[in-house]
Amino acid sequence: MLLDYLLDIVFRSLVSRGSLVVRTASGKELLFGDGTTPHAAIRFTDRWAELAFLLDADLRLGELFMDQRFIVEEGTIYDFLDLVLREQAGEPDPFWAGLLDRTRFHIRRLTSTIGKMQARANVAHHYDLNRQFYELFLDGDYQYSCAYFEHPDATLEQAQLAKKRHIAAKLYLQPGNNVLDIGCGWGGLGLYLARVAGAGQVTGITLSQEQLSVAQDRARTEGLADRVTFSLTDYRDINGPFDRIVSVGMFEHVGYKNFSSFFRQCRQLLDEDGVMLLHTIGQSDGPNVVQPWLTKYIFPGGYLPALSEMLPEIEKAGLVVTDIEVLRLHYASTLRHWRFRFMANREQARALYDERFCLMWEFYLAMCEAAFHHQSVAVFQVQLARKQTAVPLTRDYIIEREAALKNREV
Repeated sequence: MLLDYLLDIVFRSLVSRGSLVVRTASGKELLFGDGTTPHAAIRFTDRWAELAFLLDADLRLGELFMDQRFIVEEGTIYDFLDLVLREQAGEPDPFWAGLLDRTRFHIRRLTSTIGKMQARANVAHHYDLNRQFYELFLDGDYQYSCAYFEHPDATLEQAQLAKKRHIAAKLYLQPGNNVLDIGCGWGGLGLYLARVAGAGQVTGITLSQEQLSVAQDRARTEGLADRVTFSLTDYRDINGPFDRIVSVGMFEHVGYKNFSSFFRQCRQLLDEDGVMLLHTIGQSDGPNVVQPWLTKYIFPGGYLPALSEMLPEIEKAGLVVTDIEVLRLHYASTLRHWRFRFMANREQARALYDERFCLMWEFYLAMCEAAFHHQSVAVFQVQLARKQTAVPLTRDYIIEREAALKNREV
């Protein structure tokens, strides 16, 4: 049949290593790869599912998996994604997929002005889930961003602590500095900066009511409520100045057309001798479309910046780039830990929500892990200042400060 023939062509172009079995709706079994590992077997339940996959796999694969019309019968959804994405690394998209990507890219750019009400709604969609749900797979400090693996066998807890230490070292804090944390999450970094790194006053802002409640409770419990304050505030509404600004995992939600206003606001908020550290997921091969399933179901309004999009706006805002570090595979390792923990606690997640929700999150964690392994996605840490003299001229101070912070953590 025609759809079987088309599926054979598509998967033959995608899988040459490993082993993939595709069982079609007509009952035909197609084999791909060289018979080595990894191995996966998948099945389409109906012809419309096959057609949807062929027309727009980037969007429809996740939907079909959630609706149990694309079923993984052997292996896991990660094994399947690992098989197909490893072959695509560095290769141009087929004509039809490339045309869809370009169309989506230009539409996203044209519609990426995110106002305050939309920003709050976007954040609520993802971050206002039940606190107990995030406890199923995050570390005890609720760190929901790329960890920093100083060695491959580090635990998630060790790597997330190393991430906070690495960021604090780059902030080059001086005793009593006041710090603004834009997109403070559940408060873990702000509390670390006050408790360990010597910050005087930390102001954390978020648009998530759930995150705010948890962060405020933690500050009170740790006896830091007088030095660490959290509020439901848009970055456009905060007043400065601040000696230091940090933003981790928030810039992806700003929107392409807001890049300029974001960096201008940061410059205005930053003290003359201040330092800022921006930690964001980004595209390492230039501007590109954001995965459509991800923006529809997980991060509405999300946009992954390329350095070539960020740096011109930083320059125009009057900020100086003093350091850039690219964390290449750290997020793949982070997501692997989250995925394993989520799958180990999947029944508890289903009790909180439902099976379709669990399938959505299983696909999300697996897809992102595979993307960070095989595609041009990375994490950028960009250090900014208003003056070139705000930080030392060599990077030795980062290692020295990390060692000092590590001693204080004991």
